[in-house]
Amino acid sequence: MSRLPEVLAPAGNPAALEAAVLCGADAVYLGAGAFNARRGAENFTLEHLADTVRRCHIRGVRVYLTLNIVVREDEIPQFLADAEAACAAGVDAVIVQDAGAAALLRRCAPSLRLHGSTQMVVHNAEGAKMLEEMGFSRVVLARECSKEEIREIIRSTSLEVETFVHGALCMSVSGQCYMSAVLGQRSGNRGLCAQPCRLPCKAGNSEHALSLKDMSIIG
Repeated sequence: MSRLPEVLAPAGNPAALEAAVLCGADAVYLGAGAFNARRGAENFTLEHLADTVRRCHIRGVRVYLTLNIVVREDEIPQFLADAEAACAAGVDAVIVQDAGAAALLRRCAPSLRLHGSTQMVVHNAEGAKMLEEMGFSRVVLARECSKEEIREIIRSTSLEVETFVHGALCMSVSGQCYMSAVLGQRSGNRGLCAQPCRLPCKAGNSEHALSLKDMSIIG
């Protein structure tokens, strides 16, 4: 496994993708279809995914497709069809949250690289080893991990280890919060989080007591 750092940027639409590529990202992750955790973003289409991947590969940029929501049983045929489209397009890996969906992909597309989503809440060496045994290539750690915890996980696994350096933190833990689902039937684990924790909620001197600051460890 390469120990060189990879700068990975989100690409929620073609403009963001172009910006990431031009600014020197080594890789991008993006959603296409209905199985990504940012279903409210502009995203991309499976129809044009192959062309998108080709354009990135010409610039030396890897493409990771997000298939990172919990998948219902009745959705499995479409999920596998989307995975087939990802393989045909030549994506470099897919990011998944659902362990059952990952098992299906290992059986149906054994050569497809799997990245364990941050929503799998892997926060220790035991979790990373479990993903390694399941055939994953990379673990995207829980955003709540400390530097010491990240270091210990890296020492304990042969997986590639990815960690966020900037972006929103979840009031609960990414992948474990049900607030949006309970209050508005919009599950974050289905890519539809309404972010109710960002709404005014007074406690003490805070007017937004549930709204965490974005993380920024770029320095």
